[in-house]
Amino acid sequence: MDLSIGFRTLLRMSALSLRNTFAVALFAVLAAASVGAIGRSTTDRTVDLAGVAADATADERASAITIDTYGGLGTWIDIYDASWDDPARAVASMKAHGVQTLYLETSNFNRHQPFVHADGVREFVNAAHAAGLSIVAWYLPGFRDVNLDVRRSVAAIRYRTPSGNAFDSFALDIESSTVRMPQARTRRLLALSDRLRSAAGDAYPLGAIIPSPRAMRRNATYWPNFPYRQLDQRYDVFLPMTYFTWRVSGPAGARSYTAGNIHIIREETGDPSVPIHVIGGIASGANANETAGFVHAVRERHALGASYYTFPLIRAGDWRSLSKISSPGS
Repeated sequence: MDLSIGFRTLLRMSALSLRNTFAVALFAVLAAASVGAIGRSTTDRTVDLAGVAADATADERASAITIDTYGGLGTWIDIYDASWDDPARAVASMKAHGVQTLYLETSNFNRHQPFVHADGVREFVNAAHAAGLSIVAWYLPGFRDVNLDVRRSVAAIRYRTPSGNAFDSFALDIESSTVRMPQARTRRLLALSDRLRSAAGDAYPLGAIIPSPRAMRRNATYWPNFPYRQLDQRYDVFLPMTYFTWRVSGPAGARSYTAGNIHIIREETGDPSVPIHVIGGIASGANANETAGFVHAVRERHALGASYYTFPLIRAGDWRSLSKISSPGS
């Protein structure tokens, strides 16, 4: 472990301790210089890779962003959701349901621009901050073109609306098997992750969205030797795509499957306190009792936060159970 990773780990440990006493966890250093044009652009050419690391620390500003951004109840919007038609209305509904963090997909490796819905991104970021919600950008890389994946990710990290609002964090969606050889995929993932950490800075929170650990153990050919420990050195929070609705049924099944995924991450990283935000079932596939089982596991295993995928699919009965997911410090 190099010195920068060690320092970031200490910061994360301090944040976890302070959260339990309702204190502010840590102050992050976030790039603010020369990003307005990048944030508003819809082409990849506006991101200068040669200046990524240098620009990330230019004109630094103090911020109260911490890993608590990933705490409590979250919800997800992908690039296909109807919510893009009216971001302000969607955010108002999220707030009414007690959502604390919105996870917003900016693009994926198959698209031709870093922001598929450029106007919608601006409206979601502004509306979320106006409503008091945190907002995390997420991007799906293909690992075929690491430079492309870096440009798309850094564009989200540096994004600013014309009024100065930004994403509170960035999470990488680690699941594509487009690169068929797992060893090559892992090498590219870690190279991409190192460049993102260099661009973001040590104090900026990064999330690793990962496939279901239990599913990866059952399907050993998909991603053997998945790099849990290496990712733990580069990212601040794990977000497992548990999706119990694809694999089990009933409240006991949802509870057991969710708890098992949390256990595997802690076991594989060797860190019983590793921050985890659990992504539960595909919302349309879960019933109220299964949601209650999911929430039970999240609470009894002391996960940092949890959410269902995606926001438009969550039913009224599920919201009642999801509202019991504790916020950081509660």
